[in-house]
Amino acid sequence: MTIKTYITDTARKAREAFYQLAHVDSAAKNAALLRLADLIAQNETSLLEANVQDIAAAEQKGLSAALIDRLKITSSSLKNMCEGLQQIAALPDPVGEMDEFRLRPNGLKIGKMRVPLGVIGIIYEARPNVTIDAAALCLKSGNACVLRGGSEAFRCNMALAKLIQQALNETGLPEYAVCFVENTDRESVGAILQAVGLIDVIIPRGGKSLVARVSEQARVPVIKHLDGICHVYIDEFADKTKAIDIAMNAKTSRYGTCNTMETLLVHAARAAEILPELAQKYAEKNVELRGCLKTREILPNIVAATEEDWATEYLAPVLSIKIVDDFQAAVSHINQYGSHHTDSIVTENYTLANLFLRLIDSSSVMVNASTRFADGFEYGLGAEIGISTDRLHVRGPVGLHGLTSQKWIVLGDGQVRG
Repeated sequence: MTIKTYITDTARKAREAFYQLAHVDSAAKNAALLRLADLIAQNETSLLEANVQDIAAAEQKGLSAALIDRLKITSSSLKNMCEGLQQIAALPDPVGEMDEFRLRPNGLKIGKMRVPLGVIGIIYEARPNVTIDAAALCLKSGNACVLRGGSEAFRCNMALAKLIQQALNETGLPEYAVCFVENTDRESVGAILQAVGLIDVIIPRGGKSLVARVSEQARVPVIKHLDGICHVYIDEFADKTKAIDIAMNAKTSRYGTCNTMETLLVHAARAAEILPELAQKYAEKNVELRGCLKTREILPNIVAATEEDWATEYLAPVLSIKIVDDFQAAVSHINQYGSHHTDSIVTENYTLANLFLRLIDSSSVMVNASTRFADGFEYGLGAEIGISTDRLHVRGPVGLHGLTSQKWIVLGDGQVRG
């Protein structure tokens, strides 16, 4: 069997399962999710062993530290997976929700019903948690999915896929509601991207090259974000303690995530007061600082920032710093160099905080909070299937509602059009 035939056959099975899911109620879907959480907890040892093997192989191949960081799971990671499954099970089922009804003069009642997108193809690298998050969110929202993980996490992904199949079988749900592609050849990605009529939408999760390839080659709609160039702006009216805590957490909580701060902006009126203390704390974390000319007047020992730095997603312990003259300069910098992912302001000025929320063109905009909160789990979505920086259909962390659309519902009593 060729790879194209294999993907086509897999997508067809997922399509059949999607139609079967229309007959499955919320209780049955929730039972499958809760059973999967139990199975993950019961199989912690074997899952961690599979992950250790994946990490060893990744290190042998010389993969980057950032990718290996995304690949790694721990007992805490598995606990978070289980909590995410439990949260998703507890969330209201969006499928079948009806709203916006209006009564027309002819007696027709016209409104909308929320419905699944269909068959969702998820192409991802490294993170084994995506296997669980994607399967759970798609299942709860009534979608079937075709999961194609990367070779670097193949052992752990396969172990998780087996538990998903076990949960589906034990709770009587369609076997192919979640299909895992047991092939890591690049050709399988191309086949998924070309599966018009079988796969309804593609969601890529991974590095810039993967997302760029998916965006360029896909013949079906794509939900995506390309970069995570996130900013924190410390305003003239910032509380110093909050500013330092947020700036440290946004950068050093984790380096390899898309919601990590890559550029710190500081109002000129506060730079001399705040930057030396921040620089000392960053030095303790071995974070390399790259600054503009004004920043280097305060921190003369740091590296000079270039134009390229402002547009770079480091995914590493590197941070660019720029001193801005005023609020508008910060907004202009973010909108010019940012990736429309997540940006935050630290300020006690209510007017400027609200203005920042309106003017920043990003999928998540924050006031007095770390950018690291831009996450489906933290937003109360149970989990996320990805982040979207596009403007159509869904934006920001993609949870249950982001995996649905709406169709029109017309309720009549024999009316005919004249």
